[in-house]
Amino acid sequence: MRPARRRAGLGLAALLLLTWGAPAGAQAGAPPLRSAQQQVDGVSFHYLTAGDGPAVILLHGYTQTAQMWRGLIPRLARDHRVVAPDLPGFGDSSIPADGLDMKTAAVRVHALARSLGIERAIVVGHDIGLMVAYAYAALYPAEVERLALMDAFLPGVGDWEAYYRDPRRWHFTFNGPTAEALVAGRERIYLDHFWNDFAADRDHTLPRTERQAFTTAYARPGRMRAAWAYFRALPTTARDFATLAAHPLQMPVLVLAGAHAAGATLPAQVTLVAPRSTAIVIAGSGHWLLEERPAEVTDALTTFIATPRLDAPITGGPSISKGALSTTTTTRRNSP
Repeated sequence: MRPARRRAGLGLAALLLLTWGAPAGAQAGAPPLRSAQQQVDGVSFHYLTAGDGPAVILLHGYTQTAQMWRGLIPRLARDHRVVAPDLPGFGDSSIPADGLDMKTAAVRVHALARSLGIERAIVVGHDIGLMVAYAYAALYPAEVERLALMDAFLPGVGDWEAYYRDPRRWHFTFNGPTAEALVAGRERIYLDHFWNDFAADRDHTLPRTERQAFTTAYARPGRMRAAWAYFRALPTTARDFATLAAHPLQMPVLVLAGAHAAGATLPAQVTLVAPRSTAIVIAGSGHWLLEERPAEVTDALTTFIATPRLDAPITGGPSISKGALSTTTTTRRNSP
């Protein structure tokens, strides 16, 4: 059998591993990275996993899959058990018949975690994964040790509609048969818009190999439609989150935002729902934090994840600096 035919029988995850090879750090004594599949409540979850110890759940965002975390996983897996699933409808996870929204995704990811014997975890999310991560923490607060939210916004919280309706974010309402017909066969052109225009510098964002791998993932039958379903559900998510926000999170929360992206919006929102939040605005970065500023973002995440406890003093609201990092910790007393 020729190599091309052997590859044709592989799943997307295996093809991506062939494309990217071993993750950075794999040769430096890091635990091996495994790709696995788990059937949970009618969803076949694909996930990456490595390491042992306290659990860390990593949730990817739009235009990417769990593979976005491959550079970070080896570093975290030295001291933690890391699980990075493809969200329902993405990558090698199955496409459910319904429930392609943030809250339902959180319930399903939680079911995956419990099926893997995880009773308590640190949860990290980027982009729409941020929204799923917030819903996870709000629905199961006793099971979340800490929460990290990376560059997007929280529908239904504060002045969320200004962010949602900004013309630069036309993709939130771009869906349906005509949109699918326009993008079909042109997935790379469409996705390059996000990777280029949502970066601070289009020459320092996702590399060509990753762009091609993610394009392959989203060009598969039904995958773009499934991803867009999460956007179509944003008004419903806003109602869900407005209800969840009535019960502020009590665990430590880290906010990472690009100065050229969610900069001031996300930290301001999080202060409304999490009294123990620390905001770090990454100067010189757009939306693709791990790709644009890998060293600063990886250090911030690993430090936060490794810290047993964060008891923050009251120091006011989040700030933005022109330096490499701007950090403000907030502890907000909620009115009765």
